[in-house]
Amino acid sequence: MTHPPILGTLETALYAGDIDAAEAFYGGLIGLPVVARAGNRHIFFRVGEGVLLIFNPEETVKPPGNPALPVPPHGTLGPGHYCLAVPPEAIDLWKHRMEEAGVTIEADFHWPNGARSIYVRDPAGNSVEFADPAIWG
Repeated sequence: MTHPPILGTLETALYAGDIDAAEAFYGGLIGLPVVARAGNRHIFFRVGEGVLLIFNPEETVKPPGNPALPVPPHGTLGPGHYCLAVPPEAIDLWKHRMEEAGVTIEADFHWPNGARSIYVRDPAGNSVEFADPAIWG
């Protein structure tokens, strides 16, 4: 059985009840460009060729209000995880930037293959990893 082709991940989503805090963290602290924002419902950020979608779970469970955009209601509870691929030589720079901003480094991990990741929490409690892409070999 052959499978139709997949090009890669186009977008992924995290959930946060405070879209302003998400914008300050991902846009301000990390520097991701904003693609779109819809009030307190969502904010989208460009990440390389893909997009990080941050949705307010209290808003996305409601039926769509715009018939021209019939996206089904969705949402989740609890913290999610997102990993940003960064050059290995930039991990210490990201660690320093997070610490300067008062963001706790939860883990600074050297993988068995020699690659490294650091982990922090965004304001909504999502786990955000900055990793050398070599963690996946």
